[in-house]
Amino acid sequence: MDSTERIDVRPRTGLGVAVLVAAAALLLWRLLPSAGGSLFDPDAKPRTVAARGDLAADEQATIALFESASPAVVFLRNLAVVDDGDDLNPYEIPQGTASGFVWDADGHVVTNYHVIHESSRLEVTLSNHSTLEAKVVGFEIEKDIAVVKIDAPGTTLHPITIGTSADLKVGQKVFAIGNPFGLDQTLTSGIISGLGREIPSRFEEERRGRRPITDLIQTDAAINQGNSGGPLLDSAGRLIGMNTFIVSPSGASAGVGFAIPVDTINRVVTDILRYGQARRPGLGTEIAADWWSQNFDVEGVIVTGVRAGTGAERAGLRGQRLTRRGPTAENDIIVAVNDSPVRTSNDLFRELDRHAVGDKVKLKVRRGTRLVDVEVELQDLH
Repeated sequence: MDSTERIDVRPRTGLGVAVLVAAAALLLWRLLPSAGGSLFDPDAKPRTVAARGDLAADEQATIALFESASPAVVFLRNLAVVDDGDDLNPYEIPQGTASGFVWDADGHVVTNYHVIHESSRLEVTLSNHSTLEAKVVGFEIEKDIAVVKIDAPGTTLHPITIGTSADLKVGQKVFAIGNPFGLDQTLTSGIISGLGREIPSRFEEERRGRRPITDLIQTDAAINQGNSGGPLLDSAGRLIGMNTFIVSPSGASAGVGFAIPVDTINRVVTDILRYGQARRPGLGTEIAADWWSQNFDVEGVIVTGVRAGTGAERAGLRGQRLTRRGPTAENDIIVAVNDSPVRTSNDLFRELDRHAVGDKVKLKVRRGTRLVDVEVELQDLH
């Protein structure tokens, strides 16, 4: 016989329900306000606002900068014509949105070339929210700079204040105004993180002379999609660059943005307004690809041809087509421009881009076993 005592632990249904009801009632009684009370106060009033005092000096300066510079910043829409597949009902679709800035009182607006690329129609919205159609005046692909024009009353145009990029220092405060993700008149700030940066052209198939975009300003000011073409300003509110490129795995700002320096913009835009295109200073030579120099252990840029009637020809530069044996005494090798070493074609282009058409530059050239100095007048290679 089983001697284990059996204990009945099954709840008595009626008693258990009664206990639960009593516990719930007690809890509800504790949560509710006392008799006659209410969850609402008919005499409730807003809290008293604490006096703030004056804004900090740097805040006041930033506000003044934005209020002064933002009227010069515009919103651009790139529209392209597409069809329904039968070429019967073409219609426009937005290619993208970006930024730009008013250059002068004649209605010229500066932006990036990649902003207007392959557009059938451009719209510019001013800070007063008026939208106007824009016409392309000219562009420089290799510098990613374009100029468009709008017909607007002079009273609605607020040209941006121009500064210089020649004396910039790493660590300077900078401010970017643009239209990231279509949000117009957005201000961000940061510092100059680096100078003299270099990136490849965005348009490899259209590049002439294999020139990269050089002397870029690097900044950690937040730059996102839609900021392209917008101004980068110094703490005095002067234009020092045009935002053009970001490095980001996600496509959003990662604190590494690049701007074209204003000294380049000023020179290129002036050429576009005067001649319809930027003038590209060059020697008038044909040069070998850098891999030729690497293959034959040559330090410098190999001249493979000299164009007739150019500064290079007048200066007596020499060049001929390369063979499998490599450069000969008939191939001048450029090793310096104005005492700046030249090891690659990018080094050469970087130095030439610091000059204007008509300037004279001193080349150091290896000719056979000799080093000779040659002075060449730069000319427009368009």
